[in-house]
Formats: sequence, structure tokens, C-alpha cells
Amino acid sequence: MAEPRRLRGNKAAATCCIASRLRPGLVATAAEDGSICWYDLRCKDMLFSMNVGNGTSISSLCFKPGNEDIIYVSAGYEVKIFDLNMTASWKLLESYNYNKDEINQIACHSKSSFLAAADDTGDVKIIDIHQRCLYKTLRAGHNTICSSVQFLPWRSWEVITGGLDSKLVMWDFSKGRPNKIIDFGSGGDGGQCYNPAFIHALVVPELDMVDKFGKICAVARGDGVVNIINIESELTSIKSRNSGKSKSGSIKSTSKSAISSSYSQSEDQIDKNLHLDYTKGGHVAAVSSVTFSLFGEKGKFIVSGGNDKSVKVWDWSKSFNPGRTSNSNDLLSLNISLSRKVNWLCTTPSDSENLVVCDTSKVVKVYTIG
Repeated sequence: MAEPRRLRGNKAAATCCIASRLRPGLVATAAEDGSICWYDLRCKDMLFSMNVGNGTSISSLCFKPGNEDIIYVSAGYEVKIFDLNMTASWKLLESYNYNKDEINQIACHSKSSFLAAADDTGDVKIIDIHQRCLYKTLRAGHNTICSSVQFLPWRSWEVITGGLDSKLVMWDFSKGRPNKIIDFGSGGDGGQCYNPAFIHALVVPELDMVDKFGKICAVARGDGVVNIINIESELTSIKSRNSGKSKSGSIKSTSKSAISSSYSQSEDQIDKNLHLDYTKGGHVAAVSSVTFSLFGEKGKFIVSGGNDKSVKVWDWSKSFNPGRTSNSNDLLSLNISLSRKVNWLCTTPSDSENLVVCDTSKVVKVYTIG
């Protein structure tokens, strides 16, 4: 394929990136030195940069839903909010310091005023950004680093998290407790020691993708696998089981640990979900980032990047076409070889220059795929 465009401006390794959905071509990249560089892909050079981390690496970026002039930035233990209309001063609008350890990812609910921040303690802070206060702390779902968090846009009070304990946790954040736990590390072999199934990243589709592709989640794992999980069927199975327990009155007398155990599910039970691994041309090392395509038919592709210095473009929607089986080996649409490991990637709504890749270098690469 054609050589990628190179975005220069970062003075340290690029850690993450974000692309505007409302203004195609507007891209922000963040770096280990606490700076953010802004680009309009229709222009040759960087638009401007902002130093917001004061030397602390930026771990995550997200726009405020419905108002992309407001951007949320996580650096260290802190979430910072900036207005892009105030580029002359970069005055901090607000900051939240509720996390007790380094934040790995932040996410905003697309339909309400909540922000989630997942950190190294395994806790997730749910912040009410309208009331400017801590709403809830989600804990005891992960026993180590919580690496990723995503709200479910089709549900008002549910969020999912992934961690380096190999667990995917589905939460009711209004109650502060898990609805279900899927443990990818508890397969029949007693768990892996080499390349364990740590969850490094999660992504869910936007609401305008859900009608066509379903209420799903893509999971980037440390053993090189990308899983597509049907979130809604998992939650429905829990509710039907709990309905039976409630009738017998046993749920109220059950201990907290027993409830957690009853909600958990090991990987060898997940046979109805899509499993994209090396046998289908997938990654041979940890998958560090995953996203849905915003270009063309939104959600048609899942794009993953990994520590094997490659980016995979999956035409995963083929597996749901009539007459096809989910174990088909023709789901890999494109393989891009890199010279470095992938830190993060995102897609843009544009027909060209629509895949942005942050590797472990200062230079961000932009590819045209589709």
C-alpha cells in the first residue's frame, strides 16, 4: 500500500490520538511529555500544540459528546478539561483529582453527563461533569490495573471495564456493582503464564452502528486475540438467571463473593462470540489498541494494533452474513507492517487519510484504507 503520511510535531513518543467525528480531518495526538498536537489533515503542517501535562505523560483523550470544542485529558492522577476556543491562553476550565493512582483511560457517556476514569488501583471513578462532583467509585471488580473503560451508549446506567487481571466487567454504575464478569484467564488449562489474556483495550460501537452490527464490544487481549462479545446477550442471560433467583428469595441472602462468582464466566464458555486470532491471520503478540471504522459504512471494519508491530483491518461484518460461519478465515482485509509497536490508533470519517496510528516513536502515521 501507499506510504503513510507522517505527522510531525510531537517531541516525545506519541501515546494516544483522537479524531473529530463532526469535523473530518481534525486530529489530536498526545505524547509522553504532556503535550498535545493538533492537525487538520487538509493542511500540510501542525495547527498548534498545547502543553497540558506539565511533563506528565498523557494517557487518554476524549471529546465532550455533542460539543467537540471541549476536550478531556488524563495525565497522571488527574483529568483536565480545556476549551479549544481558548487556544491563546489554554486556561484550564476544570480538573478532577478523584483517582488515587495513574489513570489509564477516560470515557464520556454519549447520552448523559458522566465521565469514567479507570486507574492502576483497579478502581473506576464515575464523575458527574454537570454537577462537577464524584458520583460513584467502582471497585472490587478488578484485583489489579484497570486498563480500559467504555460506557454502553444504548444503556443509561451501564459501563464496561477491562483489566490486567484478564477480566471484562459489566457494571451498573448507578448501584456501583458488577452485573457480570467474564474472565478470559480462567480457561480449561488453568490460565496462561506466557502472554496471558490481559485486556489492554475495549471499544463499543456508536449508536448509529448498533442497529446494523448489534450491541457488542471488541476486546484487545494480551495473547494476541481480538474478541467480539455480544454484550446484550450476556446481560440478558444474567437477568433471566437472576429473575429465577429472586423468585426463590435466595439472592438477598447470598454473600457478596458468591454473587460475584455467580456472575462470572470463563472463556471456554464463550463459544457464540467471534474470536480473531493468529489462525485467521491475526496478531502474534499483545493487542494494544482496537477501534471501529468511522469511514464509509461505519463499523464495517474493526482495526487492531499490537506489539507485533502490525495493524490488522478486519472485515468482521462478513461473519454475520447469511451463509457464512464465524470461523471463516477470510475476515482479515488488510495487514500493515510497521517498524515499531503500536500504542494507539483511531479512525476518521474521511474517505482518505482515515487511519491514524501512534507507535512508540514521535512521528504519527496516517494511512488511507477502505
